[in-house]
Amino acid sequence: MTPLNAMERVNASLKRRYAAERRFRLLGAAAVSAGLLFVALLFISIFLNGYTAFGQTHIALDVHFDPAIIAPSGDVAPEALARADFAALVKAALREEFPEVSGRRDKRALYGMMSTGATFDLLHMVQDDPSLIGTTQRLWLVADDDVDMLVKGHINRDAPQEDRRVNDQMIAWVDKLEAEGKVERKFNTAFFTNGDSREPELAGIGGAAAGSFYMLLVTLALSFPIGVAAAVYLEEFAPTNKWTDLIEVNINNLAAVPSIVFGLLGLAVFINFFELPRSAPLVGGLVLTLMTLPTIIIAGRAALKSVPPSIREAALGVGASKTQVVFHHVLPLAMPGMLTGAIIGMAQALGESAPLLMIGMVAFIVDIPGGPMDPATALPVQIFLWADSPERGFVERTSAAIMVLLAFLITMNALAVFLRKKFERRW
Repeated sequence: MTPLNAMERVNASLKRRYAAERRFRLLGAAAVSAGLLFVALLFISIFLNGYTAFGQTHIALDVHFDPAIIAPSGDVAPEALARADFAALVKAALREEFPEVSGRRDKRALYGMMSTGATFDLLHMVQDDPSLIGTTQRLWLVADDDVDMLVKGHINRDAPQEDRRVNDQMIAWVDKLEAEGKVERKFNTAFFTNGDSREPELAGIGGAAAGSFYMLLVTLALSFPIGVAAAVYLEEFAPTNKWTDLIEVNINNLAAVPSIVFGLLGLAVFINFFELPRSAPLVGGLVLTLMTLPTIIIAGRAALKSVPPSIREAALGVGASKTQVVFHHVLPLAMPGMLTGAIIGMAQALGESAPLLMIGMVAFIVDIPGGPMDPATALPVQIFLWADSPERGFVERTSAAIMVLLAFLITMNALAVFLRKKFERRW
């Protein structure tokens, strides 16, 4: 073989390898681009379905606080006012707005334009200010979810009447109110302050957010000190033998165990054996503590390993004991990494739903919990419950709750990155 032929073969081989490398890079770039595209489509879909939930349709009505209905005996105590028929005031205001409506069926459809929450709004207003009795006030009251979906454009007006939830007559009523400036979309504060409800326009994430807060509080109070203590012992004090090797293997295995297994463990131990209450954030926090402990321990040991041995040797050289070396020098330097691991573990716990379903936190909870022992649900479980509801209003709130949950998760992960960058030390 001549040198010229050999060079040609070498050049041809190089061309093939360079071409293969370019194809590999193109395939990698295509895979990354496809992944980013699908994630972007998912986020865009969630945003388009959920952003309208942050606004709620209100209808202006001239409500007469009739003393004969509210306080016929003159008793304006809160307990007596709670027994008054405030729904009759809303119905009377609607009849005054549409005097031409007659017939039981038409009146029922007319009354259905307003949410049942309007009745409670009037009750709370009178309880706060009894001087309203006997006056007529123009009030912005919450509309029913069907009217809300119609105003937001989620109901196709051009579809046949039998294929939509609102009939032509209700559309005409809404159009009349809009022409008079009596329909307005306001910021939906109830979405953040209310608990769950059977009515989409009244449902909120307040109870679920409070439940998640109490669970994370319990989880952080237990998992962080236990995880740090375990990491310090295993990395700095534990002897190297088969028992510590077994513990390390099991910790790594527990980090990969499906979360629903921890839910079964919590159901068997905390609820059936210790008889703790179901649906309580305390039990949820205990279960999430078991789930996040492996993550925190592994992150803590990695942070301790990152501290250079020269720090330990220097401290020992000036007469410090082993305990002083660890707690006065090594642990403070490793703490930023441990905090990062703890925050990532908390973010993981915040997004979990499977273990919470096993301990009963899937129950329908209307009241906002006042402590870790009160019945509650969590944001991921609330999303799960709403996603199973057929009403378009719950579809909207499901996406909005996902947006809120993603905002919390992104914030917690961004905080972990910030802490790592701010306190990270280059050795």
